[in-house]
Amino acid sequence: MKIAFTGTGSGGHFYPIIAIAEALRDIVREEHLLDPELYYLAPEPFDPQALYDNGIAYLRIPAGKLRRYLSLKNVTDLFVTLAGIVQAVLTLFRFYPDVVISKGGYGSVPVVLAAWILHIPIIVHESDTKPGRATLLAARFAVKIAISLDEAAAYFPEKVRDKIARTGTPVRKELLHANASGARQELKLDPAVPTVLILGGSQGAQRINETVLSALPELVSFANIIHQTGKAHLKDTLNVSKVELEGSEDALRYHPFDYLSPLALQRAASAADLVVSRAGTGSITEIAVWQKPAILIPIPESVSHDQRTNAYAYASRGAATVIEEENLSPHIFSAEIRRVLDDKEQQQKMHAAAAGFADPDAARILAHAVLDIAITHDRS
Repeated sequence: MKIAFTGTGSGGHFYPIIAIAEALRDIVREEHLLDPELYYLAPEPFDPQALYDNGIAYLRIPAGKLRRYLSLKNVTDLFVTLAGIVQAVLTLFRFYPDVVISKGGYGSVPVVLAAWILHIPIIVHESDTKPGRATLLAARFAVKIAISLDEAAAYFPEKVRDKIARTGTPVRKELLHANASGARQELKLDPAVPTVLILGGSQGAQRINETVLSALPELVSFANIIHQTGKAHLKDTLNVSKVELEGSEDALRYHPFDYLSPLALQRAASAADLVVSRAGTGSITEIAVWQKPAILIPIPESVSHDQRTNAYAYASRGAATVIEEENLSPHIFSAEIRRVLDDKEQQQKMHAAAAGFADPDAARILAHAVLDIAITHDRS
């Protein structure tokens, strides 16, 4: 049995693939099936260590972007995509997987089209409220379409809606259960004040980092701050934070990290009373699984088509509040954090709403669907 994954973009596209792969391994072991051969086809491996740890072979397939603005690169990248389709056809024909799972993004297009040409079954998973163009293209050829949010169904053509099922977003096993074991002691968190975990997505977020640093003296006066800056931003963040907190008696309440591993993120989340995050569906799903109150700061629609709709879809359930980036200032940022931390009733409502939103079995649901199709295709 051979299973191929494709997708590109952020960790929100990539890490659900890892979660499905983990669930596949668990199910075949439980049901005494032969281990499947797993492949990941994309322009870049994104996280080679995660692929290696889960026994997923990486095969490079080039792909070009289609930008939302006039650019000569749209023309040149068209030829890159055409070359990628040819390479994907040859690659898939060589090992001929039983099913292809697409997480969307421009890098998935050559693989999806190649799978359609070769009559290989395709499963599409869309994490966001508003599907991207690659996902809408893949939906035309898919045998099953999985969505994370009910609102996404309306964006798909009516003729494919009978293939749609809401599964939720797969979450890696390491992140499914927040474990407080030793977190407060390891981070030397002040037990006298609440703790805020600030995340900027898989690459960090410069605008959020700048706002945190400007508000830092105020923030540490009433909370511990665990801040994931992104690997590219840690050095500057450390330098600026030293200046901002010089002479502050609460300076030790600030804990910046370039990147939090799954285990470190799990522990940080367990210690947090509030999570501040971008609004990728992967991040939202993790916050929901942890059942934590949240403040979401979506990437503007001019940059990302999905985060704003994701944020308001989640907030409409009562699980979070939203600060638009155009309204983001140090004063508004720190005031909203303090407001939520001081409102215990709202925190309880957010906790309950998050618990109702989370789908901790999403990875296993998708893995079962993948195996059912793969086994049927393998026997045909």
